[in-house]
Amino acid sequence: MLEVKNLRGGYGAVEVLRGVSFDIRAGEIVALLGSNGVGKTTISSVISGLIRPWSGEILFKGQPIHGLTPEAVVDRGLIHVPEGRHIFPNLTVRENLELGSYRRGKANRAQNLDKVTATFPRLKERFRQKAGTLSGGEQQMLAIGRGLMAEPELLILDEPSIGLSPLLVEEMFDLIGTLNREGLPILLVEQNVLQSMEIAARAFVVENGEIRLSGSTAELMDDPELRRSYLGLA
Repeated sequence: MLEVKNLRGGYGAVEVLRGVSFDIRAGEIVALLGSNGVGKTTISSVISGLIRPWSGEILFKGQPIHGLTPEAVVDRGLIHVPEGRHIFPNLTVRENLELGSYRRGKANRAQNLDKVTATFPRLKERFRQKAGTLSGGEQQMLAIGRGLMAEPELLILDEPSIGLSPLLVEEMFDLIGTLNREGLPILLVEQNVLQSMEIAARAFVVENGEIRLSGSTAELMDDPELRRSYLGLA
């Protein structure tokens, strides 16, 4: 589905990404892991066209997308739910969801609205409520639901658990697993290493703008460096 090859990029003269390469196969969750500030969000922003890469290649379904505008990337079916939710607080829940189909999925808006509210029943209960009055967990559901309205062929979720209570984090990861079991491939960009590894097929650990560790989650859980550095285990 997605191939990232030797990606370099950054902000101004500051290089953040130093030759990042990874891939996502059809039907799988791939976790992009690492602590805050290592370049994870920059990677997802470059993939979705929000930041232009300095060099390297990004192939989506075999076609190059590096250098495309964010609108063109969305049109291809690659949908990015950014860190921080970025909902429209003064619009209702329904209006936020409908805006998700502004560029893609408009013809199936009613059916997709039914699908999203079946996945997130709490959003249905709050259809007419202003989005800014929702709880943090509900706002994250709304952000993901808005992304699903665009009929993604690949979904990038950037830090979906950030700022949530432990109970809501558990619920959020369950929902991500459910979406994947329904056939949606997902790039999960997260600091929460342990719970991400529980639902992902493979993982890539980012450190200082480079992929430091990679492999199946089963292999990485046994990697002494990951256990020591990221899980605090001997």
